[in-house]
Amino acid sequence: MDVIARAWSKAVRTALPGPWRVGTVLREVAGALLLGGLGALIEVASHTGLALPMGPLVAVLFLLRRGLPATVLVLTAVAAGFGGGPLPLLICAGWSAGARVRRVAVLAGSFTGGWVLMTLIGVVKDAAQVPPKLIIGFSLGGFLLLAVLPALWGRYRAQRRALLDALRERNEQLMRERAMVAHQARLRERHRIAQDMHDSLGHQLALISVHTGALEVDRTLTDRQREAVGVLRLAAVAAMRELREVVGVLHDESTAAPSAPGAGAGAPAGGSPAAGAGAGGAGTGGVDGIDGLVASSRAAGTVVSLARDGERRALSASAGHAAYRVVQEALTNAHKHAPGAPITVALRYEPDALVVEVVNPAAPEPVGVRPGGAVAAVSGGQGLTGLRERARLVGGMVHAGPTAEAGFRLAAVLPYQGVESGAGAGSAAAAAGVDGASGAEGAWGAEGAPGWALDGVPPAGPAPARRRSPAIGCAIGGVAVLLVLVGLLVWGVVGVIRSAQDSTMRRAVYEEVRLGTPEEEVKRLLPPGSDFFTQSLRGTGPTPPAGSVCHYFLSDDQAGGSWDEDTVIRFCFKDGVLVDKQLYQAKQ
Repeated sequence: MDVIARAWSKAVRTALPGPWRVGTVLREVAGALLLGGLGALIEVASHTGLALPMGPLVAVLFLLRRGLPATVLVLTAVAAGFGGGPLPLLICAGWSAGARVRRVAVLAGSFTGGWVLMTLIGVVKDAAQVPPKLIIGFSLGGFLLLAVLPALWGRYRAQRRALLDALRERNEQLMRERAMVAHQARLRERHRIAQDMHDSLGHQLALISVHTGALEVDRTLTDRQREAVGVLRLAAVAAMRELREVVGVLHDESTAAPSAPGAGAGAPAGGSPAAGAGAGGAGTGGVDGIDGLVASSRAAGTVVSLARDGERRALSASAGHAAYRVVQEALTNAHKHAPGAPITVALRYEPDALVVEVVNPAAPEPVGVRPGGAVAAVSGGQGLTGLRERARLVGGMVHAGPTAEAGFRLAAVLPYQGVESGAGAGSAAAAAGVDGASGAEGAWGAEGAPGWALDGVPPAGPAPARRRSPAIGCAIGGVAVLLVLVGLLVWGVVGVIRSAQDSTMRRAVYEEVRLGTPEEEVKRLLPPGSDFFTQSLRGTGPTPPAGSVCHYFLSDDQAGGSWDEDTVIRFCFKDGVLVDKQLYQAKQ
């Protein structure tokens, strides 16, 4: 019983899919009652005697059209072969099948099968009264007009709705990606700021600390001056510690987020245009600025030697800035961890890359520093990580580690033509585009189609293929159906005219033919005849002779009768001769 109940429940859900809201229930019930009553009235007017079963059948099929569109279409076409009552329902069934049946093969098969069954039933039922060719033509024209055209319109509406839903989802996805790209751009900018703060301010604070350390051991200063210098040094060290904490927070927040699609990787470590624009000038972060770094360290009392080897070659902006930052970070670390130790800076121009090397030995034993006066070096652990990222972005590498003499060595290999990805510019553009560009242009791109551009930042994944408008296929189908209908109309008009000619006989021929004339001779004078116009004339007029076979024609002279009467000519044959001919008026 449970299996039967589950099967019944599934069948009901399939045949009557929800959701069944109050408005939906009222609409469906009203439509079923209206079409059922209309079908019954049509059957009553047609005198087919099918009004009683046809009304409920149409109502039930109308309710089932949403869940079983193909089945309802075929059943409606079959019912239409027996009478005209289901014809209004055929419009709704065609619309529902076109809108709800997704598989083209099932849709084409249901329409073809429905028309074939409707035509076969009509031919079998009415072949005695109407020529089969006319039945086929009229059934094809009526089916195209009442079923296929509504199906094409319903399919166009369904595909248009689906296309709009897909475009809306794509637009929402692009808006989400846009927000994510802007968020990643902001994080990258924070990382760049943190890196610049670490490199620039950290280096300057380290120099201040070195200067104050040297002043502390100056014998020409008084105790009060040494105490003031010590306070200054402690303040510099405290400022370095706070700077490291702030840099660490900014760095952790920016590196914790995943990489955004299309945002690039060039922004985090000085890949911005502002950072590398002046790479060639002194003090702007390029190779020429290394002389200024060395001079600043020498002014602090540290022995720093700078050596250049090889033929000097031009570097890209990003590679020059990376070289500057490598030397700056190495000098800062040497000042912090090995104060007073001599530093060697070497720039070697190799055939394919610039090698930057900074080496310092172990720090000498402090002399003249009071107990407790030395302060432990502050390290945030972010400097070398930032250097490795900078080198990676320009296609190079960084090596850092202790030397055999307990010193420290920092070396970087930087290609002359660094990887100018332009990601920093892309991130900046994305960040600016959030506020400066309209939402529609940013989401739909410059070309007006989703997925092509997002304020200069390529979207995630490949651009979607341009979908063909559903109106094209439906319009082609509609035009084809209209052409077929026009062809059927022309064929029908021509057929009706020919049938009228075949069923019309000249009055002079009637007067010429005599009783007793052989049947073959008379038939040579008669038109071919057509049951389409003369079927309703059978059994009218005077009683024919017993055992005779009669042929009915319309007279070409219809004058003399009323508007609702036809002038009929009848010839009756028996035993191969004409035994009777009549000319009379018959009601239409």
